Amino acid sequence: MDVGALSTDTVILDGDNKILAYNIVNTGATATRAAQRSYAQALALAGLAEDDVSHVISTGYGRQVVPFADAQVTEITCHARGAHFLFPETHTVIDIGGQDSKVIRVGNGRVLDFIMNDKCAAGTGRFLEVMAKALEIELEEMGERSLQARHPVTISSTCTVFAESEVVSRIAEGRPTEDIVAGIHASIANRISAMLKRVGVQEQVTMSGGVAKNIGVVRAIEEKLGTRLNIHQEPQIVGALGAALIALEKRSQP
Repeated sequence: MDVGALSTDTVILDGDNKILAYNIVNTGATATRAAQRSYAQALALAGLAEDDVSHVISTGYGRQVVPFADAQVTEITCHARGAHFLFPETHTVIDIGGQDSKVIRVGNGRVLDFIMNDKCAAGTGRFLEVMAKALEIELEEMGERSLQARHPVTISSTCTVFAESEVVSRIAEGRPTEDIVAGIHASIANRISAMLKRVGVQEQVTMSGGVAKNIGVVRAIEEKLGTRLNIHQEPQIVGALGAALIALEKRSQP
């Protein structure tokens, strides 16, 4: 179970590493309640009862408040394990979540080095939410809209508050929404690129987290890096998957 700032994700594995069910819910105001709700829904999807589950690992910022967890593991470790399981040739992981972003260098699923931005919302899911509101468009529209850009604007600020002011100024200038959104995505790519330089980039690169569903951000990062990103069909569950893999290992230990 991955209890994040914006979503809580649960993955249930069987003894053969097969995903029986997964679930994503909004975390809301109470992480413990979200964990209980996500767990109950995942169990229902798998057709299981709580007694059928032998070991639970929690991860994410709210990992300490999951009452039914047997142990807690950092999200850095879990994202590395989950990404390696899905894409075995992964050597670099980019995880952009609701309120933080991480770049992890991986060797055989183990963390070799990492850098994390958890002090500022810039370049995260929350950053995109603020920008979508300023532009008066739906968050889900941003990816496709940015691909229609003809002359992307430059968003120079790395601070959410100042970047929002820049966006408002570009709107007042009459710049097309598509060009502004493309500039927002490019600013995220620049920020991730700077983080990657600090830990080193080695292919293959896997992207996890909810922002990986935004095709505009994905394309901007791919263009910046000059390489294609591995992205699972449900990138939000990578951390929870890693936790489930670790739970399976611990269950097998004497």
